[in-house]
Amino acid sequence: MSTPVRLGAHMSIAGGLPEAVARASSVGATALQVFVKSASQWRARPLAPGEAEAFRTATGAAGLAGHVLAHSSYLINLASPDDALWERSTAAFVEELQRCALLAIPWLVVHPGSHMGAGEEAGLARLAAALDVALEAPATEGAGVLLEITAGQGRSLGGTFEQVAQVLDRVRQRARVGACFDTCHALAAGYEFRDAVSYGETFAHLDATIGLPRLRAFHLNDSRGALGSRVDRHAHIGRGEVGLETFRLLVNDRRFRGLPMVIETEKGDDLAEDRENLAVLRSLLAR
Repeated sequence: MSTPVRLGAHMSIAGGLPEAVARASSVGATALQVFVKSASQWRARPLAPGEAEAFRTATGAAGLAGHVLAHSSYLINLASPDDALWERSTAAFVEELQRCALLAIPWLVVHPGSHMGAGEEAGLARLAAALDVALEAPATEGAGVLLEITAGQGRSLGGTFEQVAQVLDRVRQRARVGACFDTCHALAAGYEFRDAVSYGETFAHLDATIGLPRLRAFHLNDSRGALGSRVDRHAHIGRGEVGLETFRLLVNDRRFRGLPMVIETEKGDDLAEDRENLAVLRSLLAR
């Protein structure tokens, strides 16, 4: 029996984490991404009694167990040269990783952060140190970290495969770290992969730096920004600069079967846009 393609979306946790599973099921998702706390606040709402167990039960019943990602808070900057911000970010990240372990979410996706003027090397060193602290913290076993490929805007890290690889190679618990490939970010960072030849070349480059076995998830987003624009603006599938051919190549690439592939595009409360984007992706699958 062949491994299925796992297509899903980032879902709101409004009303409690189990509600995100219900939303995913309503659009036919076979993968899911959530925040485990508010993405725009440092303070984490305590999980309601039984909420973690209910989430684990719901993901199992929906066939999503093991195919759920969490995305870290946008406030976190693990590469910060400022000690106070670095310590606050690291503590918040530890808490999120602990929640992932409790919720049986295998991977927490994080942006590598900004060096804030301290320089690339200093920022990467701070990031690796923060990951060591988080992965060695108590009650985090069972959860790992994925560094997200970024658009490389401003002083942000993660806009090159080499930067991501350098951090992954520095972390002491290497089996618990990997990478998440965002199609919008990669294109904006300057990686061309919109036809079969350039697609093959870019993923060969990724294999030579990060290593394909460490690529554990995808964010499937089209891009409003052009190739190399360094602009992080998501567009609906097939309506941006990435284009349908790229997504056709990705969803049919047997090397990535079974990996969660989630969309992070704008949508209304009725999730109509998620249904449409997922339908487009499914239509690209080879029959």
